[in-house]
Amino acid sequence: MTELCSSKANSGAQRQTKLTRHLITLAGCLFVGLWAFSSACLADDLFVGNFFGSDSKILQYNATTGAFIGQFGPAVSFPLGAGFGPDGNFYVTNSDTDTVLRLNGTTGAFMNDFATSVEDAAGLVFGPNNNLFVVNSSDPGSVTVLNATTGALKTTVDAGGILSDPEGVTIGPDKNIYVANTDNNNVLKFNGTTGAFIGKFVTDGSGGLNGPRGVAFGPNGNLFVTSQSSNQVMEYDGTTGAFIAVFVNIASGDPGALSLPRDLAFGPDGNLYVGSFGSGDVFRYNGSTGAFINDFIPAGTGGLGGPTFLLFGEGGSTTTPEPSTLGLLACGLATLAAWKRKTSAQRSTLLPR
Repeated sequence: MTELCSSKANSGAQRQTKLTRHLITLAGCLFVGLWAFSSACLADDLFVGNFFGSDSKILQYNATTGAFIGQFGPAVSFPLGAGFGPDGNFYVTNSDTDTVLRLNGTTGAFMNDFATSVEDAAGLVFGPNNNLFVVNSSDPGSVTVLNATTGALKTTVDAGGILSDPEGVTIGPDKNIYVANTDNNNVLKFNGTTGAFIGKFVTDGSGGLNGPRGVAFGPNGNLFVTSQSSNQVMEYDGTTGAFIAVFVNIASGDPGALSLPRDLAFGPDGNLYVGSFGSGDVFRYNGSTGAFINDFIPAGTGGLGGPTFLLFGEGGSTTTPEPSTLGLLACGLATLAAWKRKTSAQRSTLLPR
């Protein structure tokens, strides 16, 4: 009896040891897969709207190096806003023709005019409840809410007539919509589900805001806004809209000095990228301190002369799994299958014959 108990104890210990080994192997797979996945994310591209005479188009750059890749899609005479849709395709506004174009998210090939008669179409963003919000940059301006699947009009919101030449738009952590109201020097907030106007999120001229064009929430949850007339980037509390600080403020003539900044975006590396419309550059700043890092895309690269929107992304990523994800899944399943086979074999040896 003692030998039998000892044998069972040893057998249990061996199974526990093998289980531990397999769990360690699975953990290794998870680590490698996650590392590969994060590396793949850093390989996303940067799409830049270029409003520059005959070179007005969408330009594509490597998001890690800033190297020019090529023109993305057809020429667009006044591209002011863009975003990847839930279907993985690329949507861009043409303010000259009052349209939202849909392009293949991988190749850039023209698919269709997704929405027409969208007056002075500027920034766009996809929101909850299958909504696509498009800013109308007229005076007075408005926000058009479209069905994100069909392009059909849902509603138009004028915010009581206080929108004047609005342009940039983003979705917040609370899933509401925030619009840069350029001529009135404020940022307005709209309900992300209904489109209803909520109120002024950043009040008129707060912290010296003058001519807001671009809006983006940062990794710290705060709202960052380009102040075009003062050549600065401002930071506001992401919950209250209260002014925090001038985040980027570089004297004219110094490296990284902005000239008529338009859009801004945080990259996969956590740093801040700003389109300097007046100089034709895309500058990179430390995402935590605002310190200038480098001229990420110098003016003239690939024909860049007047950056409007900045958009990080990888076409089709919403529908096609990354190779690293597939590898991670395969590794995990293989490890679990091997453990199950061995466990079954061990059990069979313990059954009485």
